Parts: sequence; structure tokens; C-alpha cells
Amino acid sequence: MQDLNLFIIFARVVEAGSFSEAARRMDISRAAVSKAVAKLEKDLSTRLLLRSTRHISLTETGIAISGHATRILEEAEHAERAVNSLHAEPRGTLKVSVPSSFGTRHIAPALPCFLSRYPKIKIDLTITDHPGDLIEEGYDVQIRVTSEPDLNVVARKLAPVRRILCATPQYFQQWGTPRTPEDLTKHNCLDCAVSAEQGYWRFSGPEGKIKVPISGTLRINDNDALAQAVLYGSGIALLPTYTIGMELQKGRLQAILPEYLSVERHIYACYLPSRHLPIKISSFINFLSEYVGDIPYWDRSLKQTQTNFERNSEFGAHEEVISTRNATNKT
Repeated sequence: MQDLNLFIIFARVVEAGSFSEAARRMDISRAAVSKAVAKLEKDLSTRLLLRSTRHISLTETGIAISGHATRILEEAEHAERAVNSLHAEPRGTLKVSVPSSFGTRHIAPALPCFLSRYPKIKIDLTITDHPGDLIEEGYDVQIRVTSEPDLNVVARKLAPVRRILCATPQYFQQWGTPRTPEDLTKHNCLDCAVSAEQGYWRFSGPEGKIKVPISGTLRINDNDALAQAVLYGSGIALLPTYTIGMELQKGRLQAILPEYLSVERHIYACYLPSRHLPIKISSFINFLSEYVGDIPYWDRSLKQTQTNFERNSEFGAHEEVISTRNATNKT
């Protein structure tokens, strides 16, 4: 294998148009540049440059080699910038979009710690359940709760969205605790109005997939409001643990039938693909991964629930999902 540094020097000569200018740009002697090009020509057994007192020109072989040499030079420069960026201090404004419930409960409280760690960064946070397009809206990062990230983005998996059947201990004392999904037909089931199939809950358990008709006195289009109704003892609901994790840990709510529930969605940090990811973006996403943890902090006391969910799902914490088919269209 040839010494790649010889190709880099050759590319610099072609770029500069002369040995002297290339030497000046690289801050080495003209003799060192000339010697490097001569060695490359010797190693390749071919003439790359035609020299005169005032001018250099590429031979036919030199033209062919110069393209490869230029790419080697560009990759070397990219590598140098990447290394330098690791030691740079994150700075600038970071524009972030988060969904309302998860963003309010978990992202907004984390920001003071992040800003304390990186004082030269400013956050422009938008809380919305309609995030729009990363390019059109100009976001650096979008936090998405979804079963599949958008095309043409890079998505860093932060946590699973675990939904759990729950009610207050007092409710179960009064009305009994369901032992199977079919038992739910005898209970007041509070439904989310934005669910894909209203009037039914679907489960995946030891017997396979189950579809259970449910009915109840209340339907709400917001998980936070639904959680409040459950906390007041109104009935049973199917809620994400990032919404009611603390209430489960404190014993205010009781989880049932975890073996019948699987992970269907995840929380992702999404950003546009780039050869060199800005350090402010990588710092923010790495911080969120650390903040949430391999086991999300809202799930850490749910040991049995954790085991059952992992049995019924494929989940790798903080896995990076490259959803960049036709990504070059948006870079």
C-alpha cells in the first residue's frame, strides 16, 4: 500500500497549481513537496506532472490519479475536523421539538441540568404534537413517540413506550382484579379517544393476539387527563408508563396483566443525516440518553413489569436507527 501522505501532498500541488504555493499552504519546504511527488511517481512507475519553470500540468495518468488523491485529502480533512469537534465546546442555539405530554414531563425538567453542563448553548423549545418536517421547521432535534421514525432521518432510540393497564388499589379492592384480558369486559374501562380502534383493546400474550371489547363511562383524548381520572378511582385505563410511572412507584396506581402487553412504540431523538453531526446536537442527544438511562427512570421500580415487557418485545436501549432511505435528498 502506498503512503497516503504522498497522495495528499500531490493533491495539494494540484489544488495550489504550483509546488511553491502548495509548500506555503502546508507550511513545509518546496523541496519536501517536490521530493514527495517524485517519490509517488517512482512508486507508481509513471509521470504524474509535466514541469516547466513557470507551469505544471497533469499528465493523462496524473488526471486519473488526481481525483483519487483529492478524495483522500478530503477524507483526511473530514477526519481532522471530526477529531477537533470532539474537543470543541458545544455552543449556539439548539432548536428542539418535543411532544406535549412527554416533553412537559421529562424533557423540560432535564433542560436546566443540560444548560448547566453546556452554558454556551441556548435552547429554543417547541412543545407540539404536530412536529412537522425537520427541514421545513428548522429543528435541530425532534423527540418523537412513534412506532416508526420518518424516512430520511437518523433516529436515536431513547426508550420504549410501555403501556400498562392500571387503576387505583381502592378500585381493585371494590370491583376485583382482572386475571385475564377477558375479565376487563366486566369493568369500567376508560378509553383514550385518539386510540386507533375505539371500543377495543388489543393484547399479545401466551395465547397469542387477543382483541377484547371494552366499555366505560369516560373517553378522553389526552393521556395526562385520562391518568387523572384513573387516579380518582374512575376505572381502569391503558396508559404509557412515562405518564404514570411515578404513581405506580408510589403505590397510588396498581399495574395488572403486564404479560399481555408488548412494546409497540419507542421514543426517538431524530435529526437529519450529516457526515459531521454538529457537536451541539450530539451533546444534547447523548445527554438525553444518559438522563433517561438504559432502563428509563420512570420504569426502574417495575421489575416484574420490565421482565414481562422484555419477553414480549425486542428492545435495545439507545439503539440508533438509521431511517435514511433516499437520505441524500435531504442532506
